[in-house]
Amino acid sequence: MTESPIPLDTTQGYCPPTAVQFSVFLSNKVGKMLDLTEHFDEAPVSLCAISVHEASDHAVVRLITNEAREARKLLRENNFPFSEHEVLLVELSDGHTLSKLCLYLLGAEINIAFAYPLMHNSSEDPAIAIAVDDPTLAGQILRRKGFQMLGECDLPNWH
Repeated sequence: MTESPIPLDTTQGYCPPTAVQFSVFLSNKVGKMLDLTEHFDEAPVSLCAISVHEASDHAVVRLITNEAREARKLLRENNFPFSEHEVLLVELSDGHTLSKLCLYLLGAEINIAFAYPLMHNSSEDPAIAIAVDDPTLAGQILRRKGFQMLGECDLPNWH
């Protein structure tokens, strides 16, 4: 019996690590954000990024945690309406700046739908969450250019 060969980690076959972003829909009323964040304080999951987009009658709170399964469970149990979206988490450092990231993705005609910083990661370097129209291709390009890609498992748990 022969073992099947282990696939090589080639750039063509590279699938970048990603994280789940939850878009939580809240009515735009005093105390709703506190209600949402207090649930995370009491759960075995850490908020690692948050971005709030507000309109006159509602707000969309985009958040990333270190444990998507637990976050999904928490949101469902507490009747928060939400959707999910795959995002890339990219560290920025000397030579690997936000402008270079944008330049490389522009060169491949990859659109950045939105971006926001991570509040916590396991490195000293800042990191950004980006939503793109092709996460696999974007991850391959950024990896080739030397950017460090993060996944959910790289995010800290401080509970």
